[in-house]
Amino acid sequence: MKVRLPNNGGGNMNQMLKQAQKMQEDMQNLQADLEQREFTATSGGGLVEVTVDGKHLIKSIKISPDAVDPDDSEMLEDLVTVAVNEAISNAIKTSEEEMGAITGGLNLPGMF
Repeated sequence: MKVRLPNNGGGNMNQMLKQAQKMQEDMQNLQADLEQREFTATSGGGLVEVTVDGKHLIKSIKISPDAVDPDDSEMLEDLVTVAVNEAISNAIKTSEEEMGAITGGLNLPGMF
């Protein structure tokens, strides 16, 4: 049994290709936008502040003089680690949420 598609099936395929191209363009634009954004996190009640960009590169680290204790450098190391990880996590979460809005929740590996 033969199935007949309207316009020999070409109409739907063309529309799907246009939608895929639009989605790809939107994703590229969003990725470029995300790379320019900055994401900041703090730890220790604001003693350490870290800012990363959308590529997850550290842009700045600010450390309050109150966080510097020569007898307890481990505490400062922990505060910096927590703030860096949180800032990167914020960037990743924002990327996933905004890309998800474009892709309708499709998981497209390697896109961000």
